[in-house]
Amino acid sequence: MADTPASDTATLATLNDDNKQRSVNQVDVHQAEAEFTQLQRDLSSSAHSSTHAQSSTPQPEHLSKDLEEASADVVAEEHFDLREYLTSSNDANQAAGIKHKHVGITWEDLEVTGIGGEDNKIYVPTFLGAILGSITFPLMLTWGLISPLLPPKYTPAPPTRTIIHKNSGLLKPGEMCLVLGCPGSGCTTFLKAIANERASYAGVKGDVRYAGIDHVEMNRHYKGEVVYNQEDDHHIATLTVAQTLDFALATKAPGPKGRLPGVKRKAFINQVRGLLLRMLNISHTNQTLVGDAFVRGVSGGERKRVSIAEMMTTRARVQSWDNTTRGLDASTALDLIKSLRIMTDILGQTTFVSLYQAGEGIYDLFDKVMVIDKGRQVYFGSASEARSYFEGLGYKSLPRQTTADYLTGCTDPNERQFAPGRSYADVPSSPETLEHAFRASPYYGDLTTSLEKYKIHQAEEKRDQEAFRAAVLDDKKKGVSKKSPYTLGYWGQVKALTIRQFQTKVQDRFYLYTSFGLAITLSLVVGAAYFNLPLTAAGGFTRGSVVFIALLVALFDSFGEIAFMMMGRSILNKQTSYSMYSRGAFPIANLLSDLPFSAVRIFIYNVVIYFMTGLHRSAGAFWTFHLISYMTFLSMQGFFRTFGLCFQNFDTAFRMSVIFVPNIIQYSGYLIPEFLMKRWLFWIYYINPFSYSWAGIMESEFSRISLVCEGAYVVPRNGPGMNKYPNVVGPNQACTLYGARPGSSIVSGADYIKDGYSLDVNDLWRRNFLVVLGWFIFFIVAQVFVIEYLQGPSLDGIGFAVFAKETKEAAKLNAALREKKKAPKRIEEKSETEKISFTDRKTFTWERVDYTVPVPGGTRRLLHEVYGYVKPGTLTALMGASGAGKTTCLDVLAQRKNIGVVSGDLLVDGRPLGGDFARGTAYAEQMDVHEGTATVREAMRFSAYLRQPYHVPKEEKDAYIEEVIELLELQPLADAIVMSLNVEARKRLTIGVELASKPELLLFLDEPTSGLDGQSAWNIVRFLRKLADQGQAILCTIHQPSSLLFSSFDRLLLLERGGETVYFGDVGEDAATVRGYFARYGAVCPDNVNPAEYMLDAIGAGLTPRVGGRDWADIWRDSPEFRETLEDIERIKATGLKKPVEGKTSVSRYSTPFLFQMKTVSERSFVSLWRSPNYIYSRFFIHVVISLIVSLSFLQLGHSTRDLQSRVFAMFWVCVMPAIIQAQLAPLWVLNRMIFIREYHSRIYSTEAFAIAQLVSEIPYSILCAILYWVLMVYPIGFGQGAAGLNGTGFQLLVIIFVELFGVTLSQLIGAISPSIQIAVLYNPLLATILTTFCGVTIPYPDIGKWARTWLYYLDPFTRVVSSMISTELHGLKIQCKPSEFSVFNPPDGQTCSAWAGEFVSAFGGYLDNASDTSACRYCPYAVGEDFFLPLNIRYDDRWRDAFVLFAFFIFNFILVVIASRFLRFAKR
Repeated sequence: MADTPASDTATLATLNDDNKQRSVNQVDVHQAEAEFTQLQRDLSSSAHSSTHAQSSTPQPEHLSKDLEEASADVVAEEHFDLREYLTSSNDANQAAGIKHKHVGITWEDLEVTGIGGEDNKIYVPTFLGAILGSITFPLMLTWGLISPLLPPKYTPAPPTRTIIHKNSGLLKPGEMCLVLGCPGSGCTTFLKAIANERASYAGVKGDVRYAGIDHVEMNRHYKGEVVYNQEDDHHIATLTVAQTLDFALATKAPGPKGRLPGVKRKAFINQVRGLLLRMLNISHTNQTLVGDAFVRGVSGGERKRVSIAEMMTTRARVQSWDNTTRGLDASTALDLIKSLRIMTDILGQTTFVSLYQAGEGIYDLFDKVMVIDKGRQVYFGSASEARSYFEGLGYKSLPRQTTADYLTGCTDPNERQFAPGRSYADVPSSPETLEHAFRASPYYGDLTTSLEKYKIHQAEEKRDQEAFRAAVLDDKKKGVSKKSPYTLGYWGQVKALTIRQFQTKVQDRFYLYTSFGLAITLSLVVGAAYFNLPLTAAGGFTRGSVVFIALLVALFDSFGEIAFMMMGRSILNKQTSYSMYSRGAFPIANLLSDLPFSAVRIFIYNVVIYFMTGLHRSAGAFWTFHLISYMTFLSMQGFFRTFGLCFQNFDTAFRMSVIFVPNIIQYSGYLIPEFLMKRWLFWIYYINPFSYSWAGIMESEFSRISLVCEGAYVVPRNGPGMNKYPNVVGPNQACTLYGARPGSSIVSGADYIKDGYSLDVNDLWRRNFLVVLGWFIFFIVAQVFVIEYLQGPSLDGIGFAVFAKETKEAAKLNAALREKKKAPKRIEEKSETEKISFTDRKTFTWERVDYTVPVPGGTRRLLHEVYGYVKPGTLTALMGASGAGKTTCLDVLAQRKNIGVVSGDLLVDGRPLGGDFARGTAYAEQMDVHEGTATVREAMRFSAYLRQPYHVPKEEKDAYIEEVIELLELQPLADAIVMSLNVEARKRLTIGVELASKPELLLFLDEPTSGLDGQSAWNIVRFLRKLADQGQAILCTIHQPSSLLFSSFDRLLLLERGGETVYFGDVGEDAATVRGYFARYGAVCPDNVNPAEYMLDAIGAGLTPRVGGRDWADIWRDSPEFRETLEDIERIKATGLKKPVEGKTSVSRYSTPFLFQMKTVSERSFVSLWRSPNYIYSRFFIHVVISLIVSLSFLQLGHSTRDLQSRVFAMFWVCVMPAIIQAQLAPLWVLNRMIFIREYHSRIYSTEAFAIAQLVSEIPYSILCAILYWVLMVYPIGFGQGAAGLNGTGFQLLVIIFVELFGVTLSQLIGAISPSIQIAVLYNPLLATILTTFCGVTIPYPDIGKWARTWLYYLDPFTRVVSSMISTELHGLKIQCKPSEFSVFNPPDGQTCSAWAGEFVSAFGGYLDNASDTSACRYCPYAVGEDFFLPLNIRYDDRWRDAFVLFAFFIFNFILVVIASRFLRFAKR
């Protein structure tokens, strides 16, 4: 371990007055403690006005005395003892009535088990497994029902593994414990278990008590007092920092008893928010969006501090912080831990912290340290004695290594070293032997003794517990139950959540504009399609269509709520674990915040449709229409939200909800009247909210109107050139409209809906409205119940990896990796040879780089006059405080910015950047975005195959990937699925994916060591050093580097806030050069201080002022080093320009040919879908369910006119399928595009390859779905009885396949033009309604308005579907009316039916059933199928043309997808 990372034996915090220099990084202890004490008083639950006056005078004097004692040495805790402090201030606190919440923790034999056995791997599910699972589902269901009745030996429990072995300890109020261990050792699990986060584990055993309170009571009544801060940052990206913290404070701020008299709630929130922002040094981000990986906002380090501030608002007394300094620079990290130290001391908190890279200054702030090795407790005790304990065991002490790294290294088999004369034989080195050694040590004996004494103390001395209970009770706002774990009451939570959700929606302007724009567009299109419906018989059916479509839009509009319910779950889980609000408050708030937007949108939509279509124009009729329509939308919204909350993933929720959607449509009463429904399915009509809505609006409309029977509804009537029959209904004619009376041309609307649909106008208010209202209320209650009681535990951070099954090749490779890992590592000695110049390689330079971005009210400059260069064979560090612009600078230099203005010169060998610049570079970004279904090895190979030169053999690329896996210590996870990796493993993978490309020009890395432990960070930097020594040019941002790690870099580019350069130049041996530069201007770095930390302190990166009175950026611009940098750049440019220009026969943007790209990307897409069984199985499931619902509803149709119409509706369902496909596939496209954007920036593959791969991978499944749908539709319904026969059904299969392909490309097109999933789902109602409205089914071709009939009808792809399928099915089909379907009329006296109506029949088709009779003539309008479809502009001879026009639409959509993918990537950065 000669190259083990060294660090500082002291930091700036340990300097004494002998240095005769003020510590620029030291926290202002007086101010900080004063603020926190004031905060304690403000947050205290007992600041009564009656005692405040008595305590106001003596308290400051007493407080100043304590602060003087504490400030003598903030790091040396013995100078500030919490118990002594509380004793000395007891009188003042009692006078003020202040109670403290002191919670000491004891845990005894704490053991945590997780899913999966020790040696059992959990394998990724596949599509084949899902199919087999569906086949065996009845057996599994039966077993699930009978297994509880069997003896335990027949029902073995699922395999589990122990994550944390028996672990005991205690931590008293005012103490901090540092939890250390290698990644995967169980630190996160321990922190979660201590914080009472148990739901995601198979089991948690042992006795854990909080101030003597058991974990059950603590979780039930005091959940918000024990909190866990996870490593990842989850926030609503579109809220500002202030809004995020205001919401947290609104839910956690105490009631009137908990605030000083006269302090209003709003003032209190502003005060605490301001304090937190100042303490964490992010006041400048107050009005900046939090952002995320895809929404531009605060920097990564600032976002981490927002997470910290959010948890601090909870005022919890037991806090678990999981690697909370990840992404923070060294100075900010030290400031943060100092703040936690002060809070722990003054507020009496009990604090657990796990850190992967802790400098000595951070380590010294902790009271205790726990070391975990593979889940076993190998040390717990005083932090100051931990190092000597392990040295006593026989581990080698390295003087320049930080204690935290040393302790962690002792548990790492690859890195630990033994003291001279010691070896594995006599030093405990396995987790088991280390645990045994600890349990046999005096430290464990002291621990057990202390634990027993403290438990007895807690049992006998209840003062702390009683004070804690009383303080929590007094904190609650008035009206909150004593047993509630929340500070705020239920309706207060609803109010706070409503405000937050409203802010989220208001600030997403693009979503608002799009949703309103699409709603208005849709209303205009539908209104125009049914424009000014006549009060004639022709307006009867179409009025029903208008009502149906208006409600159908509400159904499709709310269908997107499933996707919305999947989003933000991590935020919900985090905030409810903080007890900010009850889960049950969220659905209510979500509804209330949405009402202003949906009410206005639906109102505009209804106004346009209602008055354009000419529905009854009266106030009562319109408001009834609007009320029922809006209530339907809210009911359907509640229905889909309930489904979204019931399931853990979108595909399962989507699959289950689709069981209901076709039933809702089919059994609404419009497609099939209630009296014609199959008797075994008609009950669906009565539990369908949609049916009551449709019936209610129909009753409202038709109770107010009468229809005139004329035109095609009169039998017999005059045809072209005829004048035989009266123009109005005469005594010898009949009206075919439902509800018509013999001899009358006026049909009552009430009679029409009664005879045609069995609707009673008296049911409008007494039944239909009340039922819709009841469903609305039911779904609200259902949401609250589901989210509160049925929603499963969060699966975030469940702590196990999921693997792909090994192939023969993978098994061989994994065996080789395991053998290499077992072999003893050769210790590499640092090379002292001279570096090679690498003059044949190119050098990257930048000059005068400025970067400005648009902000509200103007622009903001993020980088200013940045100069520098990266030579081949050098490793350059880019450092600065969090928010100084490090990532921004890296993005600009790597050409990743696409908004704002970049100015300056970026040159390679003095020449402008070429089109192949991105291909020649690699960029390991801060955010870890990968294809989640790939394995680690597959992800790296994918990068190598497409980014390394095409001529490099595949075997060579594969061998290199194995080296990278070994280097990154990912051997155990080589076949692990990416989505199951933890944060640390994902970071390694991100680096590995970029290393796999072997960049020719430059390697950029953004915080490659963040989230890694100290040893892993050193391994990464050591490997980068090795790459640099081989000629690679590397530029990377680095946070919290140790001394030796920092000295591994050749050059440093140091930035301060505002993107100003502070220094660019050599680092020097042991950082001598950079230390000399700062010393020359008054910032002398002591020998025992880490120079990387000192530099940041000196320039004022932390909370304290900079060293010196002059800005370091100004010093740099006036320095000789700056002038030398300019000269170096000119020299590099001149040298580069002298080199001969390479022949530019063809400069490709990509390393591999297009066909190879397409093949490789398609293979990954196929594998991705195969390993996404929920998605593919949902597709199959949807087609099977919808086809079965349709076929069972229309089972074995006959030859009547009703059956004829049913055949049409059955085929019309094929047109509905693309809308349902779109709801599932468009969100998937948006998610896949996020991965593509990252890969496209690296020029891995082209847009065309991405689009083709996405389509090609969907085609096989689409064809299978079409076949399933066809089989279950054609034969049960009884298709193929016309002249085309069964051969015609084969043609219909071809059409259905084309419809599937069209639906896939349409969905992908929607995804390609949508910036987010929220926007993508908005297009569904618009497109589904337009395409199904103008295809000739809901509005027959003759009734379509002339404006649409001339162009929109022909442009509608579904017109081709309907035409080709109807003409094929009905061609030559004999029609035989049932007795109830005949139109009956009497001929004039003395005439037969044939004599009176024969000319009419000859002109219009159909047949007379009793042509020779002289009375009660029975006329059937159709004799063969052609009589039905020829008047609808459908021709049998055009069926092939129509089918391939549909195929042409599929090709056209795909072309648009490629174009949209190329130009609409929506990646602003």
